[in-house]
Amino acid sequence: MERLWRSVTGANPDPSEYSGVEFWSNPERSGWLTKQGEYIKTWRRRWFVLKQGKLLWFKDPFDSSTSFAIPRGVISTADCLTVKGAEDILNKPFSFELSTSHDTMYFIADSEKDREEWINSIGRSIVQHSRSVTDSEVVDYDSSKR
Repeated sequence: MERLWRSVTGANPDPSEYSGVEFWSNPERSGWLTKQGEYIKTWRRRWFVLKQGKLLWFKDPFDSSTSFAIPRGVISTADCLTVKGAEDILNKPFSFELSTSHDTMYFIADSEKDREEWINSIGRSIVQHSRSVTDSEVVDYDSSKR
């Protein structure tokens, strides 16, 4: 099965997966999330950056004036189907999931506000970068109340 996201299993993602994304400059969203490992299901705190339809993560925050940081993993939001709360599934506060047709990845934010902001930002990116949505169909993800 083809992996739609890359995580650390001894190697960083292929640079072609994030080439052209100046993730160090003006991201759509960035901050700490705790991420469940893809193979070994431990929880690790990582620095996440969302920009240009890519969700990238790093072991530590980087100096925003340099592009020297190498992502530990990357997810293309164009491959994602849903992003939603996962507190009922994980039994952990502030948790959410990001799903593709093949996999589901789990995250924990530091607060309810952070969780909602990440869900909204990633959801907006999914809509904007979806291969099945035209520009005229893009909606403001924040405007819809659940």
